[in-house]
Amino acid sequence: MHAGKLVFAQLMEFISEYEFRKCVNRYDGDHRVRNFSCWDQFLCMAFAQLTYRESLRDIEVCLRTKSKRLYHLGFRGKISRSTLADANDRRDWRIYQDFAMVLIREARELYSNDTFSVRLKRAAYALDSTTIDLCLTLFPWATFRTTKAAVKMHTLLDLRGNIPSVIVITRGKVHDVNILNELTFEAGAIYIMDRGYLDFARLFRIREASAFFVTRSKKNTQFKRLYSNATVRSAGIIADQTINLSGVSTCKDYPEKLRRIVYRDPVTKKRLVFLTNNFTLAAKTIANLYKSRWQIELFFKWIK
Repeated sequence: MHAGKLVFAQLMEFISEYEFRKCVNRYDGDHRVRNFSCWDQFLCMAFAQLTYRESLRDIEVCLRTKSKRLYHLGFRGKISRSTLADANDRRDWRIYQDFAMVLIREARELYSNDTFSVRLKRAAYALDSTTIDLCLTLFPWATFRTTKAAVKMHTLLDLRGNIPSVIVITRGKVHDVNILNELTFEAGAIYIMDRGYLDFARLFRIREASAFFVTRSKKNTQFKRLYSNATVRSAGIIADQTINLSGVSTCKDYPEKLRRIVYRDPVTKKRLVFLTNNFTLAAKTIANLYKSRWQIELFFKWIK
């Protein structure tokens, strides 16, 4: 007889089965299900993720080698490749989307008082996207190139804990900047993004929401310098300026003042130009905030 508690069962104790059942009942996920419930399906996929299984057959073989201990792992249904495939194909995906949001909310609360590379009391988010290649034959709707399909995963990452707060999946052809139309901005928060999101009309929406942004400037951005602040060149700050945009359309898209910071990385010697609507943080803090955006690249690497 098995004695003690298996590691996987101990990990699953942190998952609220009550909250999961609420998500299942919301979409009648277990309607007419006899042997393989949504909870069994979730346990299978959680086990696959935690143990790096590579296929449905891999999941089936691995779990069946421990068939006498499946009950102690929390499984109540019989594990088979075909049953799991049918469940993944037919069950309502919104069950797991809603439950993911429950887990994300709990995780963000746990990390709410943590610090990251920059000492900051405000919420800070990194916004970026990654392209996930797909088979054109299997995913003809995900148009991207002539010979291949792809989707884009647009992610807003909370830098406290590196937890995604928003994930939007679109076709591969959707430009990154369009995702700014889908977001609701949090007052007082700082949104960090690369120059692929440089659209001054959309950035002005962030300013109107009483939020802040940090992004890179493009070489052809036209502006008029109003005045310059003192800089600390030993910290890599070459210029800290208050500007107005002077382009024919950009001055209308963003009619307010902006802060332009020129920074030279002491390691790579690369010259970076940042634009932000935050005039209170130190220029070096703005540069460090943009550097912390790299966390979202690590998140994408983990996802892929």
